[in-house]
This record gives sequence, structure tokens and C-alpha cells, in this order.
Amino acid sequence: MRRKSVLFVAIILIASLVLGACATATETPAPTEVPTEATVATEVPTEAAPEEPTEVPTEADPWADVVPAKEIVWWHQHTGEAREAAIAKIVSDFNATNEYGITVTAEYAGSYGDIFNKMLPILNTPDVPDVVVGYQNQVATYQLADAMFDMNELINHPKYGLPKEEQEDFFPGFFAQDVFSLFDNQRLGLAPNRSMEVMYYNMDWLRELGYDAPPTTPEEFKEMACKAAQTPFSGAIEGAASPTGYELSIDTSRFASWTFAFGGDIFDYTTNQFTLNSDAAVEAWTFIQSLFADGCARLVTENYGDQTDFGNGTLLFSVGSSSGLPFYGDAVEADGTPFEWSVAAIPHTTPDPVQNVYGASVSIPKSTPERELAAWLFVKYYTSADVNAEWAKASGYFPVRQSVAAKFEDVFAADPAYKTAFDLLKFGKFEPPVPGYDFVRDNVIEPVMTSIVDDPTSDVKALLDEANVNANDILAEQMSQIK
Repeated sequence: MRRKSVLFVAIILIASLVLGACATATETPAPTEVPTEATVATEVPTEAAPEEPTEVPTEADPWADVVPAKEIVWWHQHTGEAREAAIAKIVSDFNATNEYGITVTAEYAGSYGDIFNKMLPILNTPDVPDVVVGYQNQVATYQLADAMFDMNELINHPKYGLPKEEQEDFFPGFFAQDVFSLFDNQRLGLAPNRSMEVMYYNMDWLRELGYDAPPTTPEEFKEMACKAAQTPFSGAIEGAASPTGYELSIDTSRFASWTFAFGGDIFDYTTNQFTLNSDAAVEAWTFIQSLFADGCARLVTENYGDQTDFGNGTLLFSVGSSSGLPFYGDAVEADGTPFEWSVAAIPHTTPDPVQNVYGASVSIPKSTPERELAAWLFVKYYTSADVNAEWAKASGYFPVRQSVAAKFEDVFAADPAYKTAFDLLKFGKFEPPVPGYDFVRDNVIEPVMTSIVDDPTSDVKALLDEANVNANDILAEQMSQIK
């Protein structure tokens, strides 16, 4: 029990560090100075002159004789013409210019969930990729098996590391998010991009319904959504789906986003337990259930079906990742019936918005020193300022470098919706970075979301009570496995 308490305190420290840093995203961080073995001086007395201690040379740099591997593999989840082209160019440029002769092969390995499931059985084997995309909770699960490389071994290295000014260029919250107090402050990832849940809305349709602005409260959201379900948009594609106000995607980030918007959280960092049945969660999901009961909402029934329906003019509101901005834009323009649209904060009961900010990082599984060093050199390149600017512009993600964001005025001017979303980052909140969260997402939260909306007469509190017990059982089982 004592060991679990210490570990759970570590989780609290992770959350406090990340959230506190994100709330002050414009402050300059104080990067952690991790002394390497090569810079730690030790003085011991010699046998010849014990009364006069002499300095003994420190242990040699463990990376001094390591030659980076020539070929490494990067598993990623990126799809879409623009992102695929950007990835291909970034990898090609690195392969052509790095002084070590490293060749990176970028492989699409499926969705985040696909990659997570592929990684679990190959951890600590030669079959792992050299660089892998992963959310913090996924990487924490991998590290239960001590399977991930600690980037602190290289991030401050005099030859291979990131200079202090480079480290300070990252937004503090994003830079801190991959340092795990749970694992002795190991750095298990580095952020190349971040996203945020936002509400997409059809402004032309809102005007037809008699409104001049998107909703800011749940009550306004429901009123507008229900009116839209009864009043088709004049610009809707003929033969498209029937009109509706909102389409819910069964995704745990939606569960978290709506719970945050009602002033709650899905994890209590003081008791170190999931709180899926908090008062705010019950209130939020009773509200969502009422949208379905009153015929104002429906489920997304196919991949990215909400984007399609939004573009067709049959969906007034959608909640999803800001990284979807270019895809929503393409959907609106696809059939030659464009309309005015944008994004806003998720309607909330709190004085200020509470926005779900998230993003996978790039991590390095343990393999050999040669592979790990080559992987680090690519990660360092991929997250460098110039490449980060190139990647952010092509992908629609937010940049993680302050110097990049400061030069994005042309991007903001060209895409006001992107600027609107970017300005909401200061209201960011994170989902719990705890081991086993993927299992909780897939096996607990998403099934209970479906149960709540499938039966509008179901008892939301009872369903969430049961889900919360199951979530905490999974958490306890995961924590028992830590080395």
C-alpha cells in the first residue's frame, strides 16, 4: 500500500506540472538540468597522498563510441494527402541532410489504438519500431514494463542534445507533458504538435434560425440544436441526410470534453481515482441524453460521418479535434455549396471555457544504443523549429514551438478558425496520463456512452457509478504491475 501511495502522488505531480504550465503557455520555462555522467566531477583521496585528495577523471561519456544505426523505422498514424506529403518531405530532407547517414522509413501503422495494440506484445524485443507515436497514458503503460528510452540521457548531451534556448522555445506545458514523475522524472517523449477539442458550427444556418452567434452555454446549444432538427438548412445538399443539431461520436475525448465543460473532471488527482460518476459528469451526460431523447441529436454511424454531414449542410454542430479544421473545410467546399462556418469553445457552465487539449508525442522504445541514438537524432530534427513550422502548416495541428507561433500571423490571417482555436489554448485541460487509460477508454467509457444515449430512459447516475468502479479496478490492476 505504501508503494501505491508514492506512485499515486507521482501522478498528482504529473498533472500539476502539466496543467500549471499549460495555463501559462507564454511564460519561459526553466528546463530541468540533468547532469550527465561526463559532467559530474568526483574527488577521492589517492593512496600515495591521502592527506591531499586529487581529482579522478569522471566516467567516460557512454555515448562517445556509439555509432548511430543506419536504418530506423518510425511508426505513425497520419493520413490525408497534405499530411502524408509533409511526412514524406520531412523524412526525405532528414535522410538527405543528416551527417550520420541515417535513413528513416516512415510507416503508417494504423490508428493510435492500432499502434498501441501492436506495441504491447513486442515491447523489449528487437521488433519494436525505433520511433513511435503515442499518447502519454499509452507510453506510461509501455513503461510499466521498463520498455521506453529515457530521453534525459541525450537531451542535455553536449554533442547530441538540445541547447537550453531550444528547450525554452517549446511551450512550457507541452514540453513538460512527457516528463513522468511516476517514473523518476524520465522524459519518455517529445511533442511535435498538439490539438484541442472545439465546437464546429454552421453560421449561415444559425442566422436562418434567428441567431447571430454560436452558443456559449449548454442551454443555448440545446435550443439551437433542437430548432435545427426541425428546420433544414437552405444550403443543404439535396438527398443528404435529414437535418439534426448535433452528432455524437463515441469517443472518450468527447466524454472528457463535455464533463470538463460542466466544470468537472474524469480523474481526481487528490484521491488518485477515476471520477466518471462525479456530479459534473452526471449532469453533462444527462444533458447529452436529453438531446437524444428530444430528437435533437444522433450518433455518428461511420468514420468521419459528422464531417460529411456538416459539409452537406445537414449537421449544425459537431465537436471534434482542431486538427480536423482542414478536413471540415474540405467537406464544406467539396460539393460546391460552401457556407460560412467556424469553431468556438464547447458550451460550458463555467465562467471561462474549459478546453480538452491533447496530443500524441514521439517516443523511443528501448532497443540498442545505436538504434536509440539514431532515433533521438531524428526526433530532435522532427521537433526542431523550422520543421515544426512546416509540419504545423501542412497538418493543421498547433505548433509546439513559441518561435513558430510568433511567426504564424500569415496562417492566422488566412485561417481565422485556426486562430480562434489557437486562442483557446490558454483554457486547456488534460485527460489523465495514467497507465491503463486506453483500456478504460475502450472497455468502460465508450460502452457506457453508448448505453446512455441508446436508451433515453436509462439511469445515467447508475450507469456511471458502475463504470467508475470498473475504471478504478483497471487502474489498480495496472498500477500493481509497475516495476
